[in-house]
Amino acid sequence: MKVGFLTDYSQEAVEQAQRMGCTSLALGAAPGSPLDVTKVNRARAREIREAMDAAGLEISVLGWHTNTLDPKRRGQIMGYMRRMIDLAAEMKVNAIACFAGRLPGKSIEESIPDFKKVFGPLAKHAENRRVKIAIENCPMFCGWPFYGMNIAYTPAAWDMMFDAVPSKALGLEFDPSHLYWLHIDYIDAVHRYGDRIHHVHAKDTEILGDRFAREGIYGTGWWRFRIPGWGDIDWQAFVSALLDVGYDGCVDVEHEDPVFHGPRHWEGMEMGVKYLRQYILG
Repeated sequence: MKVGFLTDYSQEAVEQAQRMGCTSLALGAAPGSPLDVTKVNRARAREIREAMDAAGLEISVLGWHTNTLDPKRRGQIMGYMRRMIDLAAEMKVNAIACFAGRLPGKSIEESIPDFKKVFGPLAKHAENRRVKIAIENCPMFCGWPFYGMNIAYTPAAWDMMFDAVPSKALGLEFDPSHLYWLHIDYIDAVHRYGDRIHHVHAKDTEILGDRFAREGIYGTGWWRFRIPGWGDIDWQAFVSALLDVGYDGCVDVEHEDPVFHGPRHWEGMEMGVKYLRQYILG
């Protein structure tokens, strides 16, 4: 396995990764990013690939996380994602990362037929280009009622998704931080879905017990994301589970820690990477 972090491409990010001893980077490819697929040409893609190679860094995924099932933008989104798959193939990147999406105001079950319409063709295109699709398991809830923009936050939903689109090109961008605050056993999930894990986000979660006792499960502010090692995730057990299922891809820190933000961003990132390197030598 390799250790790195999630970022948009920049010379600073590459230099920071080298300084920290990282061996991978998960690169954003959203509209407006340095890897915007509507703007980056083959020469620029090759230049970035060669710079990463020279720095000893693998590009683990190209990512764009939006509501893929949005009926108002679906054609545009599917076209963009097809071009992401093509760019990944061009740059010899193993996978693209995204959300499953969700029909606004609809249940997981009600969203599955549209999921099949969108991801069936995308998975076929990914197969043809020898690229995988890694769907992150983040609920994207924005308060009550709990209808976010991504159905793929629970193993029950994963089963429905993989039944609807059985292609092995379709899998997970597995992030234990979301499962933890949802009280889902993230170790068991690794063992049961190991062959579907195409990429791993390393983000920790801290449960604030006093706030939880006051707010309850439907409240807010009783948990927060942390860098690896500063929350409640058992990282040794998690990495052990990944080894058990034969995962040999990249584990990339997704830095959303509210303590190490702003001018302390790189400080937090470095501590997260350093903590993971206890268990992953890369």
